[in-house]
Amino acid sequence: MEEFTRLPDLASRIFGGGVVYANDEFFAAADHLVDPATPVFAPQTFGHKGQVYDGWETRRRREPGHDVAIVRLGAPGVVHGVDIDTAFFTGNYPPYASVDGCALDGYPDAKQLAEADWVPLVPRSPLAGDSQNLYAVDSRQRFTHVRLTIYPDGGVARLRVHGDVVPDPRLLPAVIDVAAAEHGARIASCSNMFYGHPQNMINPGLARSMGDGWETSRRRDDGNDWVLVQLAAPSVVELAELDTSHFKGNAPGSATLRGIDTRTGLLDDPDDWFELLPQIRLSPDTRHRFPVPVVPVATHVRLDIFPDGGMARLRLYGRPDDAVLRARYEATT
Repeated sequence: MEEFTRLPDLASRIFGGGVVYANDEFFAAADHLVDPATPVFAPQTFGHKGQVYDGWETRRRREPGHDVAIVRLGAPGVVHGVDIDTAFFTGNYPPYASVDGCALDGYPDAKQLAEADWVPLVPRSPLAGDSQNLYAVDSRQRFTHVRLTIYPDGGVARLRVHGDVVPDPRLLPAVIDVAAAEHGARIASCSNMFYGHPQNMINPGLARSMGDGWETSRRRDDGNDWVLVQLAAPSVVELAELDTSHFKGNAPGSATLRGIDTRTGLLDDPDDWFELLPQIRLSPDTRHRFPVPVVPVATHVRLDIFPDGGMARLRLYGRPDDAVLRARYEATT
C-alpha cells in the first residue's frame, strides 16, 4: 500500500466532501464516491435499472466521449495521492481514468467549475477492475475541488483523495480545535492501533460508535499506550476534551497530556516536554473537559492512556500561531 494512503481523505464525507456535478448517474449515484465506508456488494440484488452497486455507474456509451464527476473537497489541501477504487465492478469498470484539480474561493456552481482552470493530477491512466487503483501525485498546490473523468463509461466505487489539509486562515476564529484534522492537525505516531486508528480521534463530529475511535489491544505488561499529535500550528492550548463515548468496559483508567515545541526541543528528550494535564482519572462513556493552566506554545501534544483502551475523540482548544497558518496557506495558493 502506498505511503500516501495514511494521510486523510480530503474528499471524504467525514470532512463534508460532496459530489457537486456528474454528467450521468443512470445506474448508480455519484454520491457514493465520497462515502467513507468500505464498498459492499450483494449479488442478485436488482432494482428497476439493474444490479444495485455501491458506487457511481454510468450508462453504456454509444457515441464518442467520456463521463465526469466533480467533487468538492471537504477539507481543501495539498493532494499527495489518489485511490480510484473499482471494488465489485468487474465487467463494467472504466478501462481508463484521469483526475484534475482546481482551487476556487467560495461555493462555485457547476458553470463556474466548468470554466475553472483545471490542473492535471493523474493523467489518463489504466484501471483494473475490482481493485484499488493507487496513483501518487506530485503537487504542492492547494485544491478545493477534483474532477474524475472515466473513459468511456462504467463504474467506480470510491474516490479517495489523500493529502495534507490546508485551511484558509481567513475563515478560522481566534480559538480553534488545534488537534482537529480539518484544521491541519495530524497523527505523528502511536504505540498501538489494534482495534481503531487514532486518526478517528481527530476527525470532525461526535463518534458514532466504539468503532469510530482509537482503541488499542489489551496490555499484558507494565507499560501504557500513547498517541502523538502534530497540531495544526504552534499553539497555546487552553482547554482539553478527552471523550470516551461508547467505550464502557474498555475505557482507559486515566490519562495525561504533555506538550513540546519541536522548534526548540527534541521529541526524544524528556526534559523538553511540559505538562498540560497531570494524570487524571477517566470515566467510561463520558466527554471529559479540563481547563489547561497557562502553558508554553506547543507544536505537538502527546496523550498517554493508562494502561490501554479506547478514546472516541481528542479535542484541544487553543490559539494557533496565525502567521504560521497564513504562511502555509500562501505557500500553496
